[in-house]
Amino acid sequence: MYQTPEQLIAMNKANVEAALRFASVALNGAERFMELQMNAAKSALADGIENARALTSVRDFDQLATLKDTVVQPTFEKATAYAKQVYDVASATQADFSKLVEEQMGELNKQAVATLDQLVKSAPAGSEVGIAAMKSTLAAVNSGFDNLTKVAKQFGEATQNNIEVVANQTIEAAKKTRKAA
Repeated sequence: MYQTPEQLIAMNKANVEAALRFASVALNGAERFMELQMNAAKSALADGIENARALTSVRDFDQLATLKDTVVQPTFEKATAYAKQVYDVASATQADFSKLVEEQMGELNKQAVATLDQLVKSAPAGSEVGIAAMKSTLAAVNSGFDNLTKVAKQFGEATQNNIEVVANQTIEAAKKTRKAA
């Protein structure tokens, strides 16, 4: 089938727009991750300075044991929170990419249906069965993609919930250990 220059220009423009949207999502994810990294580095530096100052004031082993308990617990909680935040940023970026892929698949499907409709107009008599089979195949592929997308979303939600539970349980266990000590 022949495409007019206007169709080619529109197709190229749509492809450039899609590429720019993907790049934007990638840059936004990188920016969020860099911000998280910078905040974690600042916090670690401030904690390190505070801990070093506290260490210089230790006079005996009892103070050292007490300092160990007051330093380890907050550090452990911050590390757990940081890991969860990294996961959250990665999950959000992945969700944005998934949304774009779904949109692109929707556009591709619309174009495929439009192309098939154009074929029907210029197809010889008797080819309706072949075109109907192609449309049926396209519908089956779309259904499979939709099901795969739903399963991936459910898996992502379950993983997110499990990570939150594990993080909360880890922090609570560390708190109980600290209180028992």
